[in-house]
Amino acid sequence: MTDARKPTLDLLIAAPRGFCAGVDRAIRIVELAIERYGAPVYVRHEIVHNKYVVDTLKAQGAIFVEELDQVPDDVPVVFSAHGVPKAVPAKAAERGLSYLDATCPLVSKVHRQAERLVAAGRHIIFIGHAGHPEVIGTFGQVPEGNMTLVESADQVAALDVPDPENLAFLTQTTLSVEDTAAVLSALRARFPNIVAPHADDICYATTNRQTAVKAIASSVDLMLVIGAPNSSNSLRLVEVAEREGTTAKLIQRADELDFAWLEGIGALGITAGASAPEVLVREVVDRIAERYDVVEREVETTRETIAFKLPRGLEAA
Repeated sequence: MTDARKPTLDLLIAAPRGFCAGVDRAIRIVELAIERYGAPVYVRHEIVHNKYVVDTLKAQGAIFVEELDQVPDDVPVVFSAHGVPKAVPAKAAERGLSYLDATCPLVSKVHRQAERLVAAGRHIIFIGHAGHPEVIGTFGQVPEGNMTLVESADQVAALDVPDPENLAFLTQTTLSVEDTAAVLSALRARFPNIVAPHADDICYATTNRQTAVKAIASSVDLMLVIGAPNSSNSLRLVEVAEREGTTAKLIQRADELDFAWLEGIGALGITAGASAPEVLVREVVDRIAERYDVVEREVETTRETIAFKLPRGLEAA
């Protein structure tokens, strides 16, 4: 039943959205570690890029640090979903620390590919964003000098590589599908013999969420993306909407919503990055419903059924 006192707002909610299997697994690892070992459990780097998730785990007994040196002796430590350089678990083992690796299995797949390619004598062109934890972790899987980072198609022409006939490429898992395609086109044009990975490195969840945004962007006047400003996949969702000609805003919580954005619009789209829980989506919808008579519709482009196993030793926790 509509409320005549409020203006009507059509709300299109993208599906899939929010948590992916890798994020679910990483959060569960921290929760189970706290159950098994007791608080505190240390986590190196944010387990996933979402303040709500991090704060929730802090309340349960997790302590987040940026470096292993900040972890005391004789307490367990969890490595984040983004992955870490090989030197980190090696240092933890050297100190006798108990550690759990919450690296997303799809990121771990890229790590293993990097090792195999370097062992085969190939130099790797890695497509990703400088400084992102996933990029740092992947570079740390192989000896220094065996990988070169490329962030955009414009950088390909200036690449200086040791053996142009013996190259391979890998990518960060949370990139824009379209931007990555442009970089790959430039790489293949300059290095026709460059070797591709066996499967696309951009993960299913990143691709699915971008596809879902494309499906609704042209039907709405504004797209809200719920996610953190340091979340690569969330930032890419903003870019996807804007590429479709739709204004997009990134917000972390409902209290960041500016109702001035909604003035004069008839249809609003909502999605959430892979690190944002569904509770934040509902929080935003409830906030909007305070001033609008919301007509809500979910637009599903695919259904995700993937689940990842927990590390050995935590399954029965």
